[in-house]
Amino acid sequence: MMTLGLFDQFMSPVFLGIPLILIALSLPWILFPRPTAHWLDDRLLALQGYFVNSFTQQILQSVNPKGHKWAVLFMTLMLLLVTLNTLGLLPYTFTPTTQLSLNMALAAPLWLA
Repeated sequence: MMTLGLFDQFMSPVFLGIPLILIALSLPWILFPRPTAHWLDDRLLALQGYFVNSFTQQILQSVNPKGHKWAVLFMTLMLLLVTLNTLGLLPYTFTPTTQLSLNMALAAPLWLA
């Protein structure tokens, strides 16, 4: 049986010895693609390309070919939501996607479009 103190709930979460704060802060910066002048991709750019391609395939799998013009918008929205939701891993922070106002502000224009 594990005895916890009163303030142990405020400790930084750790997974396999790695603080989740570091992962939550670095993941959005790793996922955002950036242009490069190199002829060949490095490992990070290849990983970014893999994530972008797999997200795009998952999103556009159920859309007809005329709807593929929305790929950039959907990918941007996906990266925004991943970034906002990883903020919930940080202690003392609030995930903005739990608010109805943000969800409606994102959903209503997309639904009308």
